[in-house]
Amino acid sequence: QVQLVESGGGLVQPGGSLRLSCAASRSIFSINVMRWYRQAPGKERELVASISRGAGTNYADSVKGRFTISRDNGKNTVYLQINSLKPEDTAVYYCNAVFEFRNYWGQGTQVTVSS
Repeated sequence: QVQLVESGGGLVQPGGSLRLSCAASRSIFSINVMRWYRQAPGKERELVASISRGAGTNYADSVKGRFTISRDNGKNTVYLQINSLKPEDTAVYYCNAVFEFRNYWGQGTQVTVSS
């Protein structure tokens, strides 16, 4: 099993930055791909970014150039650096891992972008 705990969300003004963290209960080196999703009110959960064991990354078009996903295998933590925040980035951000064919989610961290 894998427990995932997100942190780092908060209220930020447009144009601001945040760094989200996702701490895993086991070595993330054993997890092929770690992902960040987000879900805005009234909308479906969407994939924002992913990072492979080899540190290959992919991003949704809506966040390219503003979001950066990274992983620290030594700390069993995945990060999402979010820059140039926009009101439409407001959502609950979730960390995701697929391990031994099971899907694991964290509890989410709220990001609110408002002036």
